[in-house]
This record gives sequence, structure tokens and C-alpha cells, in this order.
Amino acid sequence: MTGKEGVDCPQHPFFARAFARAVGGMDRRGAAEHRRTILAGLHGSVIEIGAGTGSSFPLYPPAVTHVLALEPDDYLRGVAQDQAASASVPVTVAAGTAEDIPAATGSADAVVASLVLCSVRDQAAVLAEIRRVLRPGGTLAYYEHVRSRHPLLARAEDLLTPAWGRLMGGCHLNRDTLGAITAAGFGIASNRRFTFSVQRLNPPMAHILGTATSPGPPAAGPEPA
Repeated sequence: MTGKEGVDCPQHPFFARAFARAVGGMDRRGAAEHRRTILAGLHGSVIEIGAGTGSSFPLYPPAVTHVLALEPDDYLRGVAQDQAASASVPVTVAAGTAEDIPAATGSADAVVASLVLCSVRDQAAVLAEIRRVLRPGGTLAYYEHVRSRHPLLARAEDLLTPAWGRLMGGCHLNRDTLGAITAAGFGIASNRRFTFSVQRLNPPMAHILGTATSPGPPAAGPEPA
């Protein structure tokens, strides 16, 4: 399946089914409230990348007029399509990747990234694509787990990430996602860092949630000679 012609949508069947089973517990432990926090102030046209099972759909405020929800995994996208039928706002679920968003430049009022920037192949490329589709002054609403500030935990995350990523759909335990967002040119409007255990027996991990403002699409490069 492809989100746009020529764009492959990676499939992670084991991870997708495990994630779909786990998301309810994550939400009950606090993940739903974390997402509700970043969605609360959104309005207009929204793009959600890596929508997963669609667990954010009931949390969108009435000021949002439409959500284009992109999910590359076939299994998770099917679950999200079922969830869209009872969403609080109009939602279109489509195949697609964050590296190649099927939307016009400057067409979105907001882009939502919820526990997805950990697993994209190239954060810089994805953030440039998010800038492209956002209007000037548009919002990137993010909720992500990030590298620990504790030196020993951070080193353990570095060591575990290669094996973890193979099992968990490309997830990286050790990304400095806030640094990547600012390096991409976004202005941080709000940010909260906290620890959170996604499951009862999991150790607490560093997370961030907040919003960032886009200065507008990146400048186009020079025309090829």
C-alpha cells in the first residue's frame, strides 16, 4: 500500500497487533489525557501523522473542521477506520507516511504527532515535510517519548535501541525530539517534560508534550542546472 504514488508504507504486523492491544491500557494510565492536552487548542484543518488505532479521534475539539489521519500500517489503519465512524469531528483515514504527506503546501492549520516521531526513519525530513504542509503560524502538536537526561539510563537506551527498534516498528528510545523540532525551525510555544510508564510493569520513561509554531514552509532549494 502507498500513501502517494511511489511511496511505500512499511508494515510491522507483530508490533501493530501488540500496539493495538496495549493502547487501551496506555490511555487509562494517562496517555489519553496527554493527547487531550495537545489537541485542546486546535482548530480548522488538521493532519495527524501515524494515527495508529485512531485513539485520538474522540478527543478532537469542535473547532477542528476536518482531520486527515495518515497511518502506513494496514492493520492499524483498518482499526482507525472503524474508530473514525464515531469520531467527534470529521476524520478521513488514509494510507501514507510522514515523510510524504498527501496535502498541499500551507494547507493545514495544525499537524499532530503522537508517539510517532520516535519511529520515523528520518526526523529532519519528516519535520521539514510538516513545515511544508503547515500554513505560516500553524501548529505542530506533539506528544513523544525522548532520551533520558539521566546518564546511565540514556546510555542504556542507546544500547537497547537497535534491538528494540527491530521489535517495535522502528521505535527509537534515545531521540532528542525537542532538539529536532527546534532545529527544523519551529518556535516552541509550550513544552512539558515528565516521566510516564506506558504499562504497569514498564519503567517510567522521559516524555515531552507541547506545541510549536511553524514559520512557514522551508525555502525551496535552487532549481537543478
